[in-house]
Amino acid sequence: MRSDEARVKTDAERVPQLNPATYEWSARLFTTVRKLLKVNIKLHHSEGQIQSGDIFVFNHFARLETFIPQYLIYRETGAFCRSIASHEFFAEDDAFSNYLLGLGAIPNNYPRLLPLLAEEILRGRKVVVFPEGGMVKDRRVLDRHGRFSIYSPAARERRKHHTGAAVIALTLDAFKWVIRCAAERGESARLEQWRERLGLASVDELLATARRPTRIVPANITFYPIRVGDNLLRQGAKLVARGLSRRLTEELMIEGNILLKDTDMDIRLGEPVDAADYWRRWELPLFRGVIRNIDSPDHLLAYSPTAERWPERMAARWLRNKALRIRNDYMLRVYAGVTVNLSHLASRLIVMSIDAGRMEIGHARFCRTLYLALKALQRSEQVHLHRSLRNPVCYRGVAEGRAPGVRQLLKVAEEMELLSREAAQIRFLPKLLVEHEFHEIRLENLVAVYANEAEPVLQVTRALQRAVREEPALDARGYALHRFDDERREHAWDRAYFDKPRFGAINRQETATESGEPFLLRPKSPRGLGVLLVHGFLASPAELAEFGKRLVKRGFTVLGVRLKGHGTSPWDLRERSWQDWFDSVRSGYEILAELTPRVGMVGFSTGGALALLLAAEKPAGLAGVAVASVPLRFRNRNLIFVPLLHRANRVASWLPSLEGIVPFRPNESEHPHINYRNIPVRGLYELRLLVERLEQVLPQVSCPVSVLQGTEDHVVDPRSAQLLLDGLGSTQKESHEILASRHGILNENIGASQEIVATFLERLDKAGDPRSGSAEQLSAA
Repeated sequence: MRSDEARVKTDAERVPQLNPATYEWSARLFTTVRKLLKVNIKLHHSEGQIQSGDIFVFNHFARLETFIPQYLIYRETGAFCRSIASHEFFAEDDAFSNYLLGLGAIPNNYPRLLPLLAEEILRGRKVVVFPEGGMVKDRRVLDRHGRFSIYSPAARERRKHHTGAAVIALTLDAFKWVIRCAAERGESARLEQWRERLGLASVDELLATARRPTRIVPANITFYPIRVGDNLLRQGAKLVARGLSRRLTEELMIEGNILLKDTDMDIRLGEPVDAADYWRRWELPLFRGVIRNIDSPDHLLAYSPTAERWPERMAARWLRNKALRIRNDYMLRVYAGVTVNLSHLASRLIVMSIDAGRMEIGHARFCRTLYLALKALQRSEQVHLHRSLRNPVCYRGVAEGRAPGVRQLLKVAEEMELLSREAAQIRFLPKLLVEHEFHEIRLENLVAVYANEAEPVLQVTRALQRAVREEPALDARGYALHRFDDERREHAWDRAYFDKPRFGAINRQETATESGEPFLLRPKSPRGLGVLLVHGFLASPAELAEFGKRLVKRGFTVLGVRLKGHGTSPWDLRERSWQDWFDSVRSGYEILAELTPRVGMVGFSTGGALALLLAAEKPAGLAGVAVASVPLRFRNRNLIFVPLLHRANRVASWLPSLEGIVPFRPNESEHPHINYRNIPVRGLYELRLLVERLEQVLPQVSCPVSVLQGTEDHVVDPRSAQLLLDGLGSTQKESHEILASRHGILNENIGASQEIVATFLERLDKAGDPRSGSAEQLSAA
């Protein structure tokens, strides 16, 4: 037997094999433990991406990252993983060492490390690699020249990332070609030898593996938020071992908070790197001519730039150069995969301000700049935003400094003595400029950690630079247009969320085909009056969209607001209160009020009730309100049982197996292409509460009001119109009876309802026009 083959056999005998039983029960145990932890693991990947990948390269910030990737890969594909661990963890006949080996870990000093990993991939297993070689606690991966490098605490200097993953991929890809070549030449004995050595069931299985491309999948792990407060894990360790080292204290604080407090762990897989793509056409034939007779990955890896034979020297140089290129490419994709959050933006803005020589910034400008950068990044397809930056509910108030994410980071930075807030200014303190020890920075300067993590994402820096330039020119109108974009994004977010399989049974019954998105229509020559359209219960902005188009032709700027819970799924509506609907109307009004000097509101049914509720608050710029079919009283007397049914549903929903006794009721809609087919009982309950609140505040409505009501409305009791008129505090009010048995008189334009409302709006516009002289009084009905 040749000496290298003897060495291979000896090493193989010395390293225990991966134990599937150990792997499987460990996965089941972690599934159970995961339910008890507060870390929210989100895996972002495309279909088949994990299955087709061979080598997965991850960045490294916390210890729990060293086992979660293997668990997720196993859960998604059933494939076992090999990984590399420090040889310090492996002691002979040690229980913990045997456990690590059973899970697929291999000591980093194992003589056949890279060839063994290549062979494991041929066996159908995956390989997990951390090319940084250790935890990068400061998240700093770019040197002063913008090149990738990391700090090594052991060597006390910056170094390049390891190329192991690239070398494995190139070696494996080359060996796969050798296998395919042997098959073409009919070398069955050679193929059988490789099959036996790899423990595969057949030569066909070997060839199938050899025909697959060799792919490296770059993956980024991002934690948010990173907390530095005390936790039970550190307190418990302190009781057991007094005098904890600074390093252990830091690790227990950071990683204990990840496990024990709500923390998002976003794992994002990037575009794979295919080793075969790195060969030039003229190189490949020469390289394959050199390697066609190798017997194992060991032989290829043994090639040296100083070998006696020039083909081997050339092959070694090729492999080295291509490994560096591949390493650089997959590290670029790893760091580009950061899940960008608000703390990243705020921290980068702080660092950029200091780099520009500014040691303070106005609080208002700071927050508005963050908002502008956020909005710019939302338009970028290259940046991966944390869900809190894609769901407007989470980042609402950023521009005003009210968003929890901004307040939290500034509070932590203040506690770390990195900045101070005085009056309307944020002052950056000298500690921000201090170079902290590698093992202390997470406790001493969290701003630097966040800023370093986001630095490789060039789009973040560019968006912030642009926002810094544009912020001084951001006027109320520009801000309002951004806010309207948020309304559209909120609809898209809600629709996507409630489109998940668990909501499918009800969603599949739905008949609505019109878009539920809010709309903003702006004429070329706008009047001074804008119109806010508020749709009814179970409907969406589409209910009044055609009317909106008629109004814009008459010169009105029109905003069709979407009530929260509508235009998506009945499940969404089931989660909302009438206050949520009211907040939607208020938000729409605030946006339109910045686009037009005065605002008139038009509300249909429940939308009319909400419009009047807002009118009772006397918002600035309100000109008047037109409402149709407002439900102060209902035809269906069974609605008196809704509160009882709602309470019964709430009790039943406490049981995990139940969603409530009757969570939904069927709806026979006049407009099934717009309205929900299923009514949440919770929604009916909230509607009753809204009506009760409206009756209380009607006397506070003092603006001009026009009321329209169908004489034979089968949903709303026609007496509602008179009750409404009697309750209004307005001195200028009018009433219009529409001869109709339908409820949707405004949508269907029955009795020229739309013309009646449009005429009312034109009178409001004329009354507010200073060129028209004295304000025109609206006569009471």
